[in-house]
Amino acid sequence: MLQTAKTALLSALLCLGSLAAQAQDKPLQDKPLYTVVDGYKVDSETMKGFRAWRAGACDRCHGANQEGLVGPSLIESLKTLSKEDFITTVTNGRLEKGMMRFAENPTVMANINQLYAYLKGRSDGAITRAKVEELPK
Repeated sequence: MLQTAKTALLSALLCLGSLAAQAQDKPLQDKPLYTVVDGYKVDSETMKGFRAWRAGACDRCHGANQEGLVGPSLIESLKTLSKEDFITTVTNGRLEKGMMRFAENPTVMANINQLYAYLKGRSDGAITRAKVEELPK
């Protein structure tokens, strides 16, 4: 009987530890993808995404305003494209459609999550201008 009580207590402690760990992770999960003020002032992470956009010269195909040129409108594409598919497409390209791969571009790859956030903000309509400024700290 004592062994059963010890086992139950250990199980309860493990469960509480797991819940505490989840509670600590919760604020990270609730962090917004991007922060925008006045339609064009963005947080520092989203600004990294804009810089990656510029470094990758993505505007050559997708247009300066992400509305499409030879490549599709990213404003429209990111309404349905999942983050995972976005990362796969940017990393591996779509050579059959003319999309180059960026796996060897260190700036784009180091900031791929931020690039997604920037473009998602444009697609969502929260970022109203293609050229953004960083919010003061």
